[in-house]
Amino acid sequence: MKRRVAFHAVDTHVKDGMRVGLGTGSTAVWAIRRIGEHMREGRLSGIVGVATSFASEMEAHRLGIPVRSLNDPEIGGEVDLAIDGADEVDPTLHLVKGGGGALFREKLVAYNARRFVVVVEECKLVPHIGTGFPIPVEVVPEARACVLKALEALGAEWTIRHGSGKQGPVVTDNGNLLVDVRFPAPVDPEEMEIRLGLIPGVYETGFFTRIRPTVCVGLPSGEVRTLGE
Repeated sequence: MKRRVAFHAVDTHVKDGMRVGLGTGSTAVWAIRRIGEHMREGRLSGIVGVATSFASEMEAHRLGIPVRSLNDPEIGGEVDLAIDGADEVDPTLHLVKGGGGALFREKLVAYNARRFVVVVEECKLVPHIGTGFPIPVEVVPEARACVLKALEALGAEWTIRHGSGKQGPVVTDNGNLLVDVRFPAPVDPEEMEIRLGLIPGVYETGFFTRIRPTVCVGLPSGEVRTLGE
């Protein structure tokens, strides 16, 4: 299902000559692979990618997709299209992202895309975001204690994310910590994105509310439903 919905997004939305934001995660990686396949077989040309993580950058390199940064003159701080996954999507198409730890670069690319296409399975559609899947918050290490205290003042529960295969906390591509935050009751995601972002030491949050995406939803039947068009 992840492969099917990602292939649909690429086949529908990616055109020759586009600057494309390359998402991160188990669904978005299939979009990168589909772009690589089309380029290799001559169905797409002139594509330039902007990666949202080291993982997506390495996958693009493996597939022969040229990768640039947003600062590159060829990109000019904006992409034509970004394709990425999400951890949760609410009825207003607000998102939770960052389960893979790449939220800062994901948001940087998504918020600087002319069009943002999200690829998810139907199970990612929820009535409220922030009460089920935790909200990832990227925190500067030196501000850890201060940020955790501020989160508690907002009524949030938190856990510093630890990984497998190493001792200690997960460290992001930016050298920061990840704190997974849960709220005991539904919150206003637009307001909470702002409030969390105002805490000194918070590098970025997993609330994505200031861009309206097109959401491609993979259904158990094998069909793809599109929201937000």
